[in-house]
Amino acid sequence: MISLRKTLALASVGAAMAVPAGAAGPHTGRPAGHWVTSWSASQQGLSGSTLTDQSVRTITHLSQGGSALRIRVQNQFGSTALAVDAATVGLSTGTDAAVVDGTLRRLTFGGRPAVTVAPGADVWSDAVPLTTRAQQDVAVSLYVPGSVRPGEHGAAFRTNYVSPAGSGNHVADRAATAFTRTITSTWLVSAVDVRNPDVAGTIVTYGSSVVDGEGSTNCGPGCSRTGTNERWSDVLARRIVAEAPAGHQLAVANAGINGTMSATGCPNASAGVAGLEGVTRLDRDVLALHGVKGVIVYYGTNDLAAGCTAEQIIDSWKTIFGRLHAAGIKAFLVPTTARPGYTDQMNRYRWDLGTYAATFNTCAGDCAGLILFDQVIKDPVRPNAINPAYDVGDGIHVNIAAQQAEAQIISLPMLYSGVS
Repeated sequence: MISLRKTLALASVGAAMAVPAGAAGPHTGRPAGHWVTSWSASQQGLSGSTLTDQSVRTITHLSQGGSALRIRVQNQFGSTALAVDAATVGLSTGTDAAVVDGTLRRLTFGGRPAVTVAPGADVWSDAVPLTTRAQQDVAVSLYVPGSVRPGEHGAAFRTNYVSPAGSGNHVADRAATAFTRTITSTWLVSAVDVRNPDVAGTIVTYGSSVVDGEGSTNCGPGCSRTGTNERWSDVLARRIVAEAPAGHQLAVANAGINGTMSATGCPNASAGVAGLEGVTRLDRDVLALHGVKGVIVYYGTNDLAAGCTAEQIIDSWKTIFGRLHAAGIKAFLVPTTARPGYTDQMNRYRWDLGTYAATFNTCAGDCAGLILFDQVIKDPVRPNAINPAYDVGDGIHVNIAAQQAEAQIISLPMLYSGVS
């Protein structure tokens, strides 16, 4: 089993991670030093590109804001150490790689401007004061002096930026000029925390491409919108900001990875996603985040397609639920949704999965509640297929309209009930 956090062993980082005592927020009894993860992008492997004396500027979209922030730099899949010689954060202008004037802040790691992250490890920066609001974009810039293949999350569904090889340190540049290359992946940075005592905690959305955001740029035939944050998890985050009462505000962090399964051992699983199963990556992609109060598990569709049985999938769900429960975190389940490509046997297994989930509406007491996306997106005439108005064309993923519909059926009181 992967350790809960394989964090770089710097003694001074521990001090930087400590949550300071302070006055309570105006709406809660939480301390002023209360941290929650406001954005995440789970690493899934190494990029096919190599960074050499370059700067990377990643645009992160905060689900909640705060008075300060800190970032997670990760080298989960690296075979060599990752050196970062300088790092900054600043508010994005929202148009390109430029940063809003007066908002650029230098980051430190254990009080130092540079850090080296060992293979398989991660490190959190020190806190830096920067006032942010919910739904703001923050540019995170890292300078890599040597040559390394960066860890990546493959599908950013937005544009990120890289300076040319050999161009050096541009993390303090407010202008976009130096960042001449665009990428559609997320490199090096895998989470952003905000300090905000008025946010009760974080809800993590956990699953495969149906969580990661495939289809969320599709606005209809011949129409595409990139970088507009229209995954169902993004819509949920905006609903919480608009609708949840004071004291019950929550951040939302997306921990989806395209192509992954919940269970290990599915006979037709691709070798490229080995080690990325829901039961395998829970520690580093969910439990290592901060302030997590609930997890929405949307796994099982790929498991069925890869030949896993209902028993294997249910066992994996139970493992995930049990580990979350042991950590004091609520688990919510999205029962497996329709695919026209399922065989009759796969649909029988899907029925078994639905029966387990529907038992007491709490997975027979194993989860805290259900979120019925299948009812929203299935074709009312052909219930084993997606509604044609929502289908992007592959029978698996749904468009922006469906992402919005999915988010709208989620019960916010169910998510924040008992959260303090």
